[in-house]
Amino acid sequence: MRRRRVLRLSFAAASVAAGSVAGGGAAQAQAFPSQPVRVVVGFPPGGATDVIARIVAEGMAERLPGNRGVVVENRSGASGIVAGEAVAKAPPDGHTLMVVSSAHATLRELYANVPFDPVEDFAPIALLASTPYVAVVHPGVPANSMQELIALAKRRPGELSYAAGGLGTAQHLAGEMFKRVAGVDILHVSYRGSGAVRADLLAGRVQLMFDNIAVMAPYVRRGELRGLAVTGRSRNPLAPELPTLRELGLGGAEIEGWFALLAPAGTPPEVVAALNGAVNATLATDAVRQRLLALGAEPLGGEPERVTALVRAEREKWGRVIREAGIRPE
Repeated sequence: MRRRRVLRLSFAAASVAAGSVAGGGAAQAQAFPSQPVRVVVGFPPGGATDVIARIVAEGMAERLPGNRGVVVENRSGASGIVAGEAVAKAPPDGHTLMVVSSAHATLRELYANVPFDPVEDFAPIALLASTPYVAVVHPGVPANSMQELIALAKRRPGELSYAAGGLGTAQHLAGEMFKRVAGVDILHVSYRGSGAVRADLLAGRVQLMFDNIAVMAPYVRRGELRGLAVTGRSRNPLAPELPTLRELGLGGAEIEGWFALLAPAGTPPEVVAALNGAVNATLATDAVRQRLLALGAEPLGGEPERVTALVRAEREKWGRVIREAGIRPE
């Protein structure tokens, strides 16, 4: 109920802001949007960031004045850095936006010479959704629960391995945090991309992986992998039988992927309010909520300040893990 109230209040505030631009230098906001809005995604089509961006963009197009359209553009490269640099340097008029994933918060912790600051160079619009991960093992692993897996890992230190589709990814960070909280020694095996990871996991060449629940749920249902726990704050409707890590006393290992909409720093407050209102109104619709829930994603929304607070908190939390584990991309 609180989230729905926040969505309604945010949309109302945006409507008031958009409707009060008759004077006082507000002509720029009054004219917004004067052309199609471009939403940049720093990853290839078909991934979670791209799919969520398209769902939200479709709803925004129906709710921004003038019906000028919202177009999603994929500009992949360097873990989102290519897209981030382009958007940070774009005119701050609200017509160029970017949907980022949780990896946005740790870019400067992982890479040298990132040409933008994840907080200072962007104006937050709204959080879009969060997606928990699920811990899965190959069926050949003699562990039917997370407790049994931890006990197995402690009996056989260094023998089990967990996979991740790249250094510093959420899959990697989840595994490192799990090792610390559970007090186990499990070997990290890094891959270039998730496709090769899943092939080796299904073949039993690696034993454990933390990955997006929407991606892994079909493998679990078919019995090709065994689900042990979800990493979010609550159980997930895609696998309601699986406990959360917090239920198992491993709350410190919680990790959720999240997605947010940003604009270039300096975007007028009236434009930010109009965009925030369009996002919140979109996320409040039953149709959009159901599409996101089918992906295992929880709709978020709320005021822009929530984005900034989350990015800062995630940068501090995962930055510490990155430094302590000595994680550096190749």
